[in-house]
Amino acid sequence: MSRKRELSLRLAGLTDIAGIMSAMKSLALMETRILGNSLQSLERMVAGIEAAASDFLSWHGEFVPAPGDGRELRVLVGSEQGFCGDFNEAVMNRARSLETSDPGLTRWIIVGRRLHAKLSGDPRAVLSVPGATVVDEVSAVLLRLSEEIHRLLTTEDMAGYGLCVLYNCDATSNIRLRRLLPLRELPVPARKHSHPAEIYLSPAEFLSGLIRHYLYATLNEALYSSLMAENRKRLAHMDRALQRLDEETTRLRLVYNAQRQEEIIEEIEILLLSAEVLAGE
Repeated sequence: MSRKRELSLRLAGLTDIAGIMSAMKSLALMETRILGNSLQSLERMVAGIEAAASDFLSWHGEFVPAPGDGRELRVLVGSEQGFCGDFNEAVMNRARSLETSDPGLTRWIIVGRRLHAKLSGDPRAVLSVPGATVVDEVSAVLLRLSEEIHRLLTTEDMAGYGLCVLYNCDATSNIRLRRLLPLRELPVPARKHSHPAEIYLSPAEFLSGLIRHYLYATLNEALYSSLMAENRKRLAHMDRALQRLDEETTRLRLVYNAQRQEEIIEEIEILLLSAEVLAGE
């Protein structure tokens, strides 16, 4: 195969790759647009539930949880797809840095096939569930995750474990550890009301229902925020990759043109030599 033919095939291959990457970039951009409004609504919902819980506990101190013993079930949210830079490595490194001298105090639920591939051999990983690739899949992931969390925390071995979620937070652009159970990391009430809120359930029933809503909303927000951060990482990754492809394509085109120019010169020289020979005859 001639050098020019090889260059032509490489250029065609790079053009195809650039087309695929451009399509992936467009899909990631579309997902960020879809996720934007939903994520803002979820953040406001969680803030409202946290404010209600904080106000409730300020009047019902008997339900304020005692300090935990360090045992936690941690939900580690990674990605289902690749091409998102160090997205999964950041979660993995933070999860390992949080461990104490006794690794038996924590257990992990891993969300996302890519993160699971990196942590599957760790004894703390008790379960893995598929992650969401698009926003429409988040509800199914949340349902499966909620069922598995309930199943694990109601077993004899994990009774009394706390619950937290570790994920790429889009709002802060870093890895966020959010402790959900017991209810400890709540905002201080903006102001102390003169009377407790009037509720139509017993305090214990009210708190139980509030915790269920809080867990569902907070895990949903974490999944949305992680998917948003993942798509932002993918956009940046695709931008860099497309830039490198464009630079390589430009370089190969110059080489291809130079090779073509040499062939043209050789053809002209052959024609001139042929003309001289004919003229001499």
